[in-house]
Amino acid sequence: MRFLLPLALISGPALADCPAPPDHTAAFDEAIAQLQGSSNEMEAREHNATLWGLWLDAPDERAQTMLDEGMARRESYDFLGSIAVLSRLVDYCPDYAEGYNQRAFSYFVARRYEEARADLERALELNNRHIGALSGMALALIELDRPAEAIPWLRRAVELHPFLAERALLDRLPGEDI
Repeated sequence: MRFLLPLALISGPALADCPAPPDHTAAFDEAIAQLQGSSNEMEAREHNATLWGLWLDAPDERAQTMLDEGMARRESYDFLGSIAVLSRLVDYCPDYAEGYNQRAFSYFVARRYEEARADLERALELNNRHIGALSGMALALIELDRPAEAIPWLRRAVELHPFLAERALLDRLPGEDI
């Protein structure tokens, strides 16, 4: 019994629940409207940066630290370390779309496309207007040699972000009536 108290004190924060992700709906809606109303790529970049700022706002300090560390590890080409940290993040915050999106990106650069696709699917269940996850899904499907399946994802991303760099892929993918 006397061993349970120290164990509870040590593991207490690890057992804490992640708070709900911040509700940036109004700011997100405004940034999407401005993005869609952009007259050129430079203007669109500013609004896209606003969106990324919203998506990268983690639910709490602990989640933010994991997100930042996972991204930093990926930037230093430690893909396995990035995946490990971001896996802890999605375990801690299973309702935070950006955790899945960032882990998907790490899977993607590690050439683990099916795992990236699965994480992107979950990110899009949580936020169906996440432009990065939509375009990421298209890219993962292309890498999985499923380009026809990529088209609707990429079209949806371009509907939200008319100046998306990946929009040029629509001209190169096999045609399909959608």
